[in-house]
Amino acid sequence: MTIPDSSFLMDNEASCLPCTPEEERRIIRQLTEAAESNLKEGNLYYILSNRWFMSWQNYIGEDNFPIDDPSTNFRHTNGLLKTADRPGQIDNSHLVKNGNATESDDLELFRALEEGHDYVLVPQEVWKKLVDWYKGGPAIPRRLISQGVVHNKNFIVEVYPLCLNLIDSRDNKQSVIQISKKASLCELYNRVCTIHKLDQEKVCIWDYFNRQKCSKLTASTQTLEESNLQMDQDILLEVQFDGSLSHGFRMDSTGNELALIALEPSRSTVTIAGGPALSNGYSTGYGSNLIQGNGLNPVLTDVDDGNDLSSTMMKGEKGGLAGLQNLGNTCFMNSAIQCLVHTPPLLEYFLQDYNEEINKQNPLGLHGELAVAFGELLRKLWSSGRTPIAPRAFKGKLARFAPQFSGYNQHDSQELLAFLLDGLHEDLNRVKQKPYIEVKDADGRPDEEFAKECWQNHKARNDSIIVDVCQGQYKSTLVCPVCRKVSVTFDPFMYLSLPLPSTVTRTMTVTVFYGDGRALPIPYTVTLPKHGCYKDLSQALSTACCLKVDESLLLAEVYEHQIYRYLEKPFEPLSMIKDDEHIVAYRFPKKHDGLTRLEIIHRSKVKGSSEMLNSWDRKLFGAPLVTCLPEGAQTEADIQIAIRKMLEPLLRRKAYFPVNSVNSSRENGCATGVDVDRPVNSYSPQSELKNHTDDMELEHTSYGESFFQLFETDEKGLKCSPIGDGYLIKPGQSIKVLLDWFEKENELYDSSYLEDLPEVYKTGFTMKKTRQEAISLFSCLEAFLKEEPLGPDDMWYCPSCKEHRQATKKLDLWRLPDILVVHLKRFSYSRYLKNKLDTFVHFPVHSLDLSKYVKSKDAGPQSHVYELYAISNHYGGLGGGHYSAYAKLIEDNRWYHFDDSHVSPVNEEEIKTSAAYVLFYQRVKS
Repeated sequence: MTIPDSSFLMDNEASCLPCTPEEERRIIRQLTEAAESNLKEGNLYYILSNRWFMSWQNYIGEDNFPIDDPSTNFRHTNGLLKTADRPGQIDNSHLVKNGNATESDDLELFRALEEGHDYVLVPQEVWKKLVDWYKGGPAIPRRLISQGVVHNKNFIVEVYPLCLNLIDSRDNKQSVIQISKKASLCELYNRVCTIHKLDQEKVCIWDYFNRQKCSKLTASTQTLEESNLQMDQDILLEVQFDGSLSHGFRMDSTGNELALIALEPSRSTVTIAGGPALSNGYSTGYGSNLIQGNGLNPVLTDVDDGNDLSSTMMKGEKGGLAGLQNLGNTCFMNSAIQCLVHTPPLLEYFLQDYNEEINKQNPLGLHGELAVAFGELLRKLWSSGRTPIAPRAFKGKLARFAPQFSGYNQHDSQELLAFLLDGLHEDLNRVKQKPYIEVKDADGRPDEEFAKECWQNHKARNDSIIVDVCQGQYKSTLVCPVCRKVSVTFDPFMYLSLPLPSTVTRTMTVTVFYGDGRALPIPYTVTLPKHGCYKDLSQALSTACCLKVDESLLLAEVYEHQIYRYLEKPFEPLSMIKDDEHIVAYRFPKKHDGLTRLEIIHRSKVKGSSEMLNSWDRKLFGAPLVTCLPEGAQTEADIQIAIRKMLEPLLRRKAYFPVNSVNSSRENGCATGVDVDRPVNSYSPQSELKNHTDDMELEHTSYGESFFQLFETDEKGLKCSPIGDGYLIKPGQSIKVLLDWFEKENELYDSSYLEDLPEVYKTGFTMKKTRQEAISLFSCLEAFLKEEPLGPDDMWYCPSCKEHRQATKKLDLWRLPDILVVHLKRFSYSRYLKNKLDTFVHFPVHSLDLSKYVKSKDAGPQSHVYELYAISNHYGGLGGGHYSAYAKLIEDNRWYHFDDSHVSPVNEEEIKTSAAYVLFYQRVKS
């Protein structure tokens, strides 16, 4: 690709003008596309302040951030676009701790910065061009690295390089080295020797995790990531003056350097295929029958997490009470691991010899490495008494399988569980060559027969301990809303993700207008499910305003006195509506879709301006009115009549509505003692549009011969043309008009009823807040199993219609696993909103009976009753939350709280909290 060079603009910087916004946008877009088409490891990207970048995006009018996008504050005002000024110099100083550092490699970012919120990443050529145009800085370069295994490999920018705390054994001085985790140990040696001006042959560097010599880091091509070095951990520098590399040095009391024999790191006695190789023959305490008489042939490995397991176990100590060290925002991982290592079938499996089941050929796994790392970690946790374990090796293997967990950011424990269970399954899949199986339809066969076939096909390709104990099967039924085609499938599941049903509510205030001018607008406050959709809002409003059977509501958002958008998609989530917005609804006859929609926007003269019509001395005010014109072509006279009819409730005459009653209705959303359906004058309202128009024509003269000055405008309010004689509207065409208010209009009508639209929700609103009530696990399950339409972005392709349809979907439980994992969906994400629900869920600890929810009649003698044995908890909000776990030692019948390194007993009555996030149940054998 040839990239246009704009360097000619900079040849004479003092005299050259900057590029136009359109040129900047074009050049940067082309540079970005060129960089994205040539991704390779080692490419440089630069961190750029999102605050500055958004200013620049607004300046150039970037399509990805359109000015009239609802997610920005830049919208149309009075028919004109707000434009942004050219931003000043680039300023990244608020992103770095040491903004005055002279070298870019020394710049250290503040931790927990969020991409897209605090910063953006731009390719090197884009950064150079922006600096040419705007100057500023500092430059914060970062390299592109690859993560994951072959089947799941992707490129990421290493925003946070590895920070290692280098301790010099000669004087105990400490310094921080920032280096890529993909750098080799040779590069680490070169960096250390360059900084301290040392000869590499006289240097020895140790993995000094937890201030213990864990292993000697030999200069090699092995990466720092593969060496299990963690963020912010210590490494030890030892220097020699003569002798071999196996000697380190320290200072004696006189300051002379003495040669020391470097101690070899303690070796773990854990094996990958046998039970814990303990010299005293002590079993774990979980159950000696699990590791005795297995005929094990252990294979020794060099796995070390800084703990000498052979010396930590005290006689009589129980296994399974070891904590996990937090390696830097890894509480989510620790919580999930503790739940899994206390899962009885998995514990029994990994304490036995599983070497023969490791699948080293499966391209979908990690060639057995993840299963081995998990098995070794489980054995350590059940062999080390109460000594906390640092899961460094396991974290490295997990990051290779699921690169999104490679950093040190907080993640979701349930998401980690899903990837971990999937990875363990692929590493332990007994099927070495997966057969091709053609997917068949039920073709009218009984559900039992088709479900059994689907499960057998699944097992033919997927057969592991994870499938044996953790996977169930559900029935999915899709129905086409047009042709009523029914599609039934039987799919496996690893866990149940249950929504929290709608006891969590949201109050919303919406002003309802009459589309035929029958009465004054009235605000109504309704209570809705927090995670409902526009359809729920429309139904609640219909009930509140006593909507007639032949009427319907049209929802719209009003911004700057114009209709910003119509809310016409019934299944759009309510989270798209923010609390500070103004939402209105218009009452129309049901059959109005093919009619001409007339939108009336009000303009008033700016004080002190002349009566000359000029768009610059007019300002918009009030809420727009919307009505429908009858069938057939419409003229300017028809529009005048329709507007008079819409303004009829605003006529200034001795009020049929008492002032205090009207005010009451406006404030509280109800009109006590006021007949809101009765018109201001004596006409009788009709619901049919034809009669409505006839009424307007008959009563035209009762309002006098006032003539409104009208102007047609376009969708964006940019054009304005007067409406006069000869004006003709084609049938079905929507039209937007500007209605100018002069003194005569203000004398005749009271426009105050169009002003001060209430916000959707206002803090301190007089409505009483609905108290959040607890819900049961069964109501969550029923919400999961209920029939509901697919979302607009999840349409189903109907094989009968040959079209994508918004089908209805119904789930049923068909086959339940021995280990049932239940995920409570406490987190919700939308375009505008991120939210966590702290609703308390009543979940049974004992005797969870799911018999009535299982639809299979061929379940046999299997029980559908479950006992709780572990919980993954989440405390706090989205940004600064913390994970912990409750787990039960089955043999002792006691519960414990696992909070990273800290483990403490807990009463069973205390484990039911609103922090419960993932529940682990085991089937009770019948």
